[in-house]
Amino acid sequence: MKINLAGIRQEYTKGGLGESELPDDPLLLFSQWLQEAINAQVNEPTAMIVGTVSPEGQPSTRTVLLKDIHDGKFIFYTNYESRKGKQLAKNPHISLSFVWHPLERQVHIEGTAGKVPAHESDEYFKTRPYKSRIGARISPQSRPIGSRMQLIRSFVTEATQWIGKEIERPQEWGGYAVTPTRIEFWQGRPNRLHDRFLYSLQKDGNWKVERLAP
Repeated sequence: MKINLAGIRQEYTKGGLGESELPDDPLLLFSQWLQEAINAQVNEPTAMIVGTVSPEGQPSTRTVLLKDIHDGKFIFYTNYESRKGKQLAKNPHISLSFVWHPLERQVHIEGTAGKVPAHESDEYFKTRPYKSRIGARISPQSRPIGSRMQLIRSFVTEATQWIGKEIERPQEWGGYAVTPTRIEFWQGRPNRLHDRFLYSLQKDGNWKVERLAP
């Protein structure tokens, strides 16, 4: 079956982004855009494509949920023994991409990731649904398993061990805090003349802002 991909086109008409709308701190604009995506009931507004690099220089991506923005950093949680966790242990450079199609907006972030303090991971872990906490304990994330039934049996076995108890966070599971050094905001515009603004972190701690060609 031949699919005519070249014929798929969409005109972007939802809005624009001008210099006068840009705050000095890109985290302010990001928070505004994220709230607007939530208000617009965009599907999975906190979903972000996380890019890491293997020791061999091979990039890889996956979708993870943003769970907090704290002290200028983007926070997400995962298994430290997963593929991305192992790659970040060797190379902390990371990228995050948010795509909010209904608003015709994208945000692309580059920076470095480091583990959050254990007590912060503990505090967040306690807020997760019961079944999600059990799942985090039994899933050998990113590694091959024999079958789905194997996963289900492990889940049931683990769940019975924590009846009436506070489920402990596994040591291999926790948070990463991403310190951004580059943040690009993209707003779709007609005729493919999109608005793109790049914030680059300077040595003095301030952000430099530039308009990029679409």
